[in-house]
Amino acid sequence: MRDLNDDMLKNPYDDELRQIVQQFGALLKQIVDTIDRHGLKKHFLNKHLCEVKRFYRWLFNRQWQSEVAAKCKRRFEKNRKKLFTFLGYDGVPWNNNNAEHAMKAFAALRDVIEGTTTASGIEEYLVLLSVSETCRYKDLDVLEFFLSEQKDIDGFLRSRGRTRAQPGWSDEKPTQDRIVQTALEILATHPAGLGFSSLVKRLYELLPHESENTIRTYTWKLAAWRPQQVYKPARGIFRLARFRETEANDVG
Repeated sequence: MRDLNDDMLKNPYDDELRQIVQQFGALLKQIVDTIDRHGLKKHFLNKHLCEVKRFYRWLFNRQWQSEVAAKCKRRFEKNRKKLFTFLGYDGVPWNNNNAEHAMKAFAALRDVIEGTTTASGIEEYLVLLSVSETCRYKDLDVLEFFLSEQKDIDGFLRSRGRTRAQPGWSDEKPTQDRIVQTALEILATHPAGLGFSSLVKRLYELLPHESENTIRTYTWKLAAWRPQQVYKPARGIFRLARFRETEANDVG
């Protein structure tokens, strides 16, 4: 999606590219709507497989004259077998937010090292990072697992009498309730209010399975993040701008 948006910005008058972006966007919107309602469950997502086939049939039956559109078609064709894999399985995220979130910890290592490192050092860090991220997705304290001296995370969960957490929150309460509840808990610690961007960023850190667009959609409906005192300066600035605009018109 990011690459498609970038191509559209670079080629705003390419009608063929616009058609591909619109068709793919409409397909993805229906899928995400289903995920928001029912979670990452193949029982509900399987119905979109027909729509995916219809999209590819439409894409391949056209003769694309635009170089950008033709390149886009080849990319869809190359990734056809893995682009919509999540429709056929439970708990498989539809985006790469989890991977990007995990990579943030690896990128932060550069600030800690502040220099060169060895291959063995990187390998050891990656092992620890992998274990840490796995524990986090299974709602397990990583230090608790390390202190147990066990090597099987699922075995440790079973020994503690806990069920395995499913990726993607497929067994959790609906997406909207989860986002709203988490947002309210964050806002409860900020009586003076919290900026919308800061709230979304914090939610994205706590709910890596959810897309940023989904978080923004449900968070925007909350009035708690925008107390009256936040808007007063904005109205003052707006009135000042209108006053100056009126003065300029009078001078003109």
